[in-house]
Amino acid sequence: MPEQAPRLRDLARECIDCADPARKLALTAVAHRALREGRASLGDDGAPPRVIAAPGRPPRPRLVPPRDLPRRGLGTPDGRAALVHAVAHIEFNAINLAWDAVYRFRAMPDDYYRDWAAIAADEARHYALLSARLAQLGHAYGDFDAHDGLWQMAEATAGSVLARMALVPRVLEARGLDVTPGMIMRLRAAGDDITADILEVILREEVAHVAAGSRWFRWCCARDGLEPVATFRGLLETHLRGSPKGPFNLDARRAAGFGEDELAALVASLPSGGSDLPGRHIAHR
Repeated sequence: MPEQAPRLRDLARECIDCADPARKLALTAVAHRALREGRASLGDDGAPPRVIAAPGRPPRPRLVPPRDLPRRGLGTPDGRAALVHAVAHIEFNAINLAWDAVYRFRAMPDDYYRDWAAIAADEARHYALLSARLAQLGHAYGDFDAHDGLWQMAEATAGSVLARMALVPRVLEARGLDVTPGMIMRLRAAGDDITADILEVILREEVAHVAAGSRWFRWCCARDGLEPVATFRGLLETHLRGSPKGPFNLDARRAAGFGEDELAALVASLPSGGSDLPGRHIAHR
């Protein structure tokens, strides 16, 4: 390791602060490559993380409450572009969230930082795929309104890596596992196989991201002497006032580290008694 190798957490902060999407992607690639090649240090200088008032992002899209976002069908090019934009916004925010997990939380095992740096690189690649697809549809990131739910959850869990691992990967990102199969089916029915193929890639790779959240949530529970299922349920009650919305993609959640007892509890929370049918609407991640 070179003596003056940059610290990964400093590279992470640079990525978070960058407001230009193209440069954020480039910085993410540089940081992840430096870590893989042994040119970035996982060392800690002992300084606490600086406050992040907001991540770097372009002036558009305009951020509005989720209830103010119009629902658009997929039968028109603009409707499909709006869906691609919504998913691109999720992936752009997910880059910031992955780097925030690296930057904010200290004294975790080295593999934790390697996992979240790799996830940041995945999210950047997903955003690039969706941004290119938006251009094919005659639009660009920022053309449609969006919401800020992902970063709001980052702020709500800023003081606890255990809460972050539970509520961002295992709730917000897991919701994407639930609803993406339904979006893919609707896109294929509308004749948009190009977008559907991109979402297939994202769905497959997001399983591993949620699994990383499950792994590190359980690691934190073991470190703190907590029972994982009860702890997860308590965090849901505290932050979300109950269970996530169904229906649930049980196979994907199972592959992402959800135990059978957790899945049974999720299914039992559904008013109808539960199902694992794919959702029909985009996740408010």
